[in-house]
Amino acid sequence: MTASLDFDAHLARESARFAKALRAAPPDARVPTCPDWDVDDLLWHLAKVQAFWATIVRDKIIDVAQAEQVDAVRPDDRSGLFAYFDRSSRGLQTVLAATRDDGTPAWTWSTDQTVGFIRRRQAHEALIHRLDAELTAGLRTPMDPALCADGVVEVLGVMYGGAPPWGTFAPVDGRTVQLAATDTGDSWLVALGRFTGIDPADDAAVDESDIRVLDRDSGDGAARISGTAADLDCWLWHRPTLRPIERTGDTNVLAEFSAVVASPIN
Repeated sequence: MTASLDFDAHLARESARFAKALRAAPPDARVPTCPDWDVDDLLWHLAKVQAFWATIVRDKIIDVAQAEQVDAVRPDDRSGLFAYFDRSSRGLQTVLAATRDDGTPAWTWSTDQTVGFIRRRQAHEALIHRLDAELTAGLRTPMDPALCADGVVEVLGVMYGGAPPWGTFAPVDGRTVQLAATDTGDSWLVALGRFTGIDPADDAAVDESDIRVLDRDSGDGAARISGTAADLDCWLWHRPTLRPIERTGDTNVLAEFSAVVASPIN
């Protein structure tokens, strides 16, 4: 799935839809999926994120010390925010289009330190925040099934299961969940287990429930979670689904998996 997706095209399309939705939103609207934010906060968030990653790629930043120097000043009014977003989004799209080798080194917060990681991550960032923008404006338009199917494995493998290298993941036998996208035919088998290690930031011992994506086609799990690719992607991102997610199988496994993916991500 990932290899066949044009993430640059998705980034451009979702970013344009994001801006269009926010222009249609009431000026004083709150963001229902991010209740601490209003329209301007959501606009600033994605503008700042896209500007940051454009700088990382354009300036060939490869270490955290350089990345920490990248900063931005929030414009004072909405017209300034929209202008800043337009520049940021255009800048990110331009520099990614000019950097075709996904293996090009670039600093990221992940163990995957490549432009390819940024390209994929930012397409999904724009998709989810486009949905936030539409819900703020009282709208909801379709989400691309193929992009959402990739979003499922990305959120499972990167946002939840992307544990740092200083620890160890140990799966627990028999505790697996199959996630199945009913519209695209994709499925993923996820192992539940424990992540343990010593966090070098504060020397604290860590021992917590965690997950790992095993194989998209490696058979049934002890439990099954199914829905359309878009609904699964939305559910994992704590966004409202169009239809209920179906859950069957071992209730203890379902509860443990649900607890792991209940962790807040934005």
